[in-house]
Amino acid sequence: MEDYIFNTTNEIIDLNEINDIVKLTFKKLKVVNPLINIVIVDNKRIKEINKLYRNIDKITDVISFAFEEEDKLKYNDIRFLGEIYISYEKCVSQADEYNHSVKRELCYLVVHGLLHLLGYDHMNEEDKKIMRAKEEEILNEYDIKR
Repeated sequence: MEDYIFNTTNEIIDLNEINDIVKLTFKKLKVVNPLINIVIVDNKRIKEINKLYRNIDKITDVISFAFEEEDKLKYNDIRFLGEIYISYEKCVSQADEYNHSVKRELCYLVVHGLLHLLGYDHMNEEDKKIMRAKEEEILNEYDIKR
């Protein structure tokens, strides 16, 4: 497994924690030889990305860009899945809003982004229910509780 995690903020973030939840998620979902980038950004940057790529002029918590479509992006059996951008500022505010730890919220956002890269979505209630159940299953296995 290859993953590259970049913290572009001035915050001290445990990147090993992120790496561990990524590994667990891929293992649980039996994803073989994935390659991803995770970029931790501030609210200003995620708003710029959201505006540029989604034409939504507001701050969001996580944005995923899936690169792979039907295994087309492979090299030496490595699957290029895509990139995930997470606003650390939004993560912290949501942790406070939902009354749980920043660690829990960050792990949730990572798993949420990974599931999007793997084709999960929440555009309708049935898909949302499936995705939320998978998120909780993975977080519970990593012992991240609400």
